[in-house]
Amino acid sequence: MANEVPVGLKSLLKPYRIDGGRKFSLRDHDPARVPKQANKKRALELLPQGIEALAQMQDMLYAQNLWAILLIFQAPDAAGKDSVIKHVMSGINPQGCQVYSFKQPSAEELDHDYMWRSAVRLPERGRIGIFNRSYYEEVLVVRVHKELLTRQHIPPKLITKRIWRERYEDISSFEHYLSRNGIVIRKFYLHLSHREQKRRFLKRLDDPDKNWKFSISDVTERDHWNEYMTAYEEMIRYTATPYAPWFVIPADKKWFTRIVVAAAVVDAMRDLDLHYPKVDREKREELFTARHQLLHEKR
Repeated sequence: MANEVPVGLKSLLKPYRIDGGRKFSLRDHDPARVPKQANKKRALELLPQGIEALAQMQDMLYAQNLWAILLIFQAPDAAGKDSVIKHVMSGINPQGCQVYSFKQPSAEELDHDYMWRSAVRLPERGRIGIFNRSYYEEVLVVRVHKELLTRQHIPPKLITKRIWRERYEDISSFEHYLSRNGIVIRKFYLHLSHREQKRRFLKRLDDPDKNWKFSISDVTERDHWNEYMTAYEEMIRYTATPYAPWFVIPADKKWFTRIVVAAAVVDAMRDLDLHYPKVDREKREELFTARHQLLHEKR
């Protein structure tokens, strides 16, 4: 059962994995299109199995205490990041998982370099860290709203025409460093269409229980849709690497998004040779003594 999700969906992962993005174009990825062989009913059956496989491997990851997993989610508003995290990680032991949602930087964070607030929240060995948005906001929101650069206390002469390329280079170097230190990185861009975002926004407005999720800024940001798409495209093009690949996943159909994310995470963890630590002779003798004492207690 633990193998069924990667075996059944490994072939589906290939079109969405980008690990060398120099020729990457969002035009080649339709946010509403799923493969013909993808079946919603079958996907809904496989998802619980994928969650179970993930839970089993996360338990070994935690016990082995060697590797860490960093999952990064980027997407337009209403693409379903929260939903994916909730469903795919539903079987994970909270003790071995850390989720951070990065909002507008605080005054303290703005007094540091832009990577600082993410670096201090990296997962420890044996744990899965999830970034709901991340340092990639620095080449997305900050790029679209360049006035935000002035709040970062960067010396003016360092804000050049190459600043975005320089940030891509810095991010890739940072991720390379992390990978060399046992942090496995998987990045997910949930590719939502303009039309589907509008439909989901209207649904939030029509449902009183979901009104709280809506902000007027969600609508005003739609005015910058093309700018964001350019920023997403270049972000993936210049930061997709074999050690930190992007998965560009169609997000118009939530059921498909969830199963591909689950399959990608399971597939990454299967490559780590996870297993429970072996008990040496001294430890076995200690366990034998403990067992003997418990069995011969007087009360």
